[in-house]
Amino acid sequence: MLMVTLIAAPLTGFATWALARMVLEFLVARDLMDRPNERSSHSRPVPRGGGIAVMVMVLPSWLFLALMTGIFSQVWPIVLAAALLAMMSFADDVKGLSPLPRFAGHVAAVVLGLLLLPDSALLFDGWLPLWADRVIAGLAWVWFINLFNFMDGIDGITGVETIAVAGGLAAALLVAVAGQGGDWSHAALAAVLAGAGAGFLVLNWHPARLFLGDVGSVPLGYLLGWLLLWVSCVAGLWWLVLLLPAYYWADATTTLVWRLLRGEKPWLAHRDHAYQAAIRAGTRHDHVALLIAAVNGGLVASALAAMIGLVPVWSVLVFGALLTTLSLWYLRCRMGRQNGSS
Repeated sequence: MLMVTLIAAPLTGFATWALARMVLEFLVARDLMDRPNERSSHSRPVPRGGGIAVMVMVLPSWLFLALMTGIFSQVWPIVLAAALLAMMSFADDVKGLSPLPRFAGHVAAVVLGLLLLPDSALLFDGWLPLWADRVIAGLAWVWFINLFNFMDGIDGITGVETIAVAGGLAAALLVAVAGQGGDWSHAALAAVLAGAGAGFLVLNWHPARLFLGDVGSVPLGYLLGWLLLWVSCVAGLWWLVLLLPAYYWADATTTLVWRLLRGEKPWLAHRDHAYQAAIRAGTRHDHVALLIAAVNGGLVASALAAMIGLVPVWSVLVFGALLTTLSLWYLRCRMGRQNGSS
């Protein structure tokens, strides 16, 4: 199973890249384009819907790996929910849906995932009643789905984040299994997501030839959220949930709070995230994506250092908080102002 985990990422990556090229032609032929508007960070029409390729590769791969590793009963409902989210989100990409049915779909998918958890799988390790634990876990999962969608605003950013979070989870779980024993199943599932993110990134790197679309970002957020929940509630590695996606947590959450304080509607499109501030000031998409990749690299490296016992967990959480705070400041204040004044 270790070998399957190690080859899952490159195989899925190549297959996703190959299929995404065909999906690109399909989208262009049907004029399914993302056209620039006042809230866009791009200046030319780009095909939107590359997430079709990602989901077509990821979902069957998850079912196959789940069947191989004996976790099919817990994975197939998650795959089904992700597929339904992808279909709903593709309809939103093509025709546009109002916020209410989209949000209802997200909540329904999350409730299904929570119902599948055993009563012993607790986010707060028994400190709260089961119902309260599930409510907080559900709210966090719904927010993660939406922030993953909100943050997909420039070339390369979602591919970079998917590689870091999923790849970091895969590596951390491999270290855990190597040291304590157990199965490799969830590490393999995470490796598939990382590979798919890398395969899509080839066509999404600046200047992007293909956009992911909600058809990709929403179910990706759902699947990553499920893995993060499993890692916290079942594997007991709760701190990875805070550390690995720390940049996304920080940028999306601080931006949401700021917009709510200003009385703005949170579901409306905007360009207020820290990474978008740098883009507005004239910074290239790939420069911003590389900065976020570097931040993510530091988060993943610190997580692995804690996993193998080089440093205590509390220290990497402090490091992650400082690193993400510094990155937000740099994107908003330094990178934006330097480019804006040049």
